Amino acid sequence: MRSKLHHIGNSQGVIIPKPFLAQVGLTGEVEMEIERDSIVLRKPRRKARADWAEASAEIIAAGEDQLAPWLEFANEEDAELEW
Repeated sequence: MRSKLHHIGNSQGVIIPKPFLAQVGLTGEVEMEIERDSIVLRKPRRKARADWAEASAEIIAAGEDQLAPWLEFANEEDAELEW
């Protein structure tokens, strides 16, 4: 499929047909990079630990933030360790 470049301020843009966007699942924000002689659009990659803060808050709110039972058992040499 061919498409035209459209002037958008000092830049140019391409209209991407809705079926194309739906097929690859692009919505809102995208990652854009150049690979060889092509402009590539991708879904943003999730950052590692992206939702950990929210998940931790939910665990605390549910009262499930107590230590695991196995953490209560120490080794005999633990008293000699420096932290």
